[in-house]
Amino acid sequence: MDARTSFRYRQRGTVVWAEYDGGDIAQGHLLGTVDARGGLRFHYHHLNAQGEMRAGVCESTPRLLPDGRLRMEESWQWLTDDCSAGHSVIEES
Repeated sequence: MDARTSFRYRQRGTVVWAEYDGGDIAQGHLLGTVDARGGLRFHYHHLNAQGEMRAGVCESTPRLLPDGRLRMEESWQWLTDDCSAGHSVIEES
């Protein structure tokens, strides 16, 4: 995933899901829940441009920016390949 990856989130109650694509991602999906503090926990999977299937887990903390946009501060870990972990920030455009 990179700056060209676009996410389209939806929510119904405590269930959140999204589709994403762009950049190195051909097609991806995530499914998760919102906890009592507003934090999000997701499982995701995608097919990248090289035809590789990847899957992982993510915990996100949404933050409202002063201009009204949403920022997601995320800790993630792959469940495939090297099982590496990291942190990302996703901001609404």
